[in-house]
Amino acid sequence: MVRSSLKDEIVQITCRVNGKTYQGAAEPRTLLVYFLRDELNLTGTHVGCDTGHCGACTILMDGKTVKSCMLLAVQAQDADITTVEGLAKDNKLHPIQEAFWENHGLQCGYCTPGMLMSSLFLLQRNPDPTEEEIRRGIEGNLCRCTGYVNIVKSVKAAGEKMRESGKASGKISK
Repeated sequence: MVRSSLKDEIVQITCRVNGKTYQGAAEPRTLLVYFLRDELNLTGTHVGCDTGHCGACTILMDGKTVKSCMLLAVQAQDADITTVEGLAKDNKLHPIQEAFWENHGLQCGYCTPGMLMSSLFLLQRNPDPTEEEIRRGIEGNLCRCTGYVNIVKSVKAAGEKMRESGKASGKISK
């Protein structure tokens, strides 16, 4: 009996990303982060460590934060995914993006997509978190450039902006 290589197998994956249905093909072993970046050309999700430690690849999948380097693309079949590209609408930054910009919540920007997505998840559940709750909410995201002071300040400001704009539920409009 001859066994076929996994490289020879291709699976079709259909998922909804940022409100749009996508179909793509991948090997069964393809990580979701690479499927998003290479197959769907959504390069806002960053590849940091490939081990789930840094959080640069954090996205929302079916309403929960996941590290896309820790999931296979096939696990996203029929999932509803939000990436950092799904935050801004009609050329207007999401309140979280505005707050990070206004409060200098980023330096090199490499961790920023994952930080934004983890912040969104936190603010959807707690629109007015304390500093301690913010630090706990982003603890799965590493920033090698900052001391987190401006990141925490940015998340706090984002919560205020979202409450004022009526986006306190955190729902992303499709």
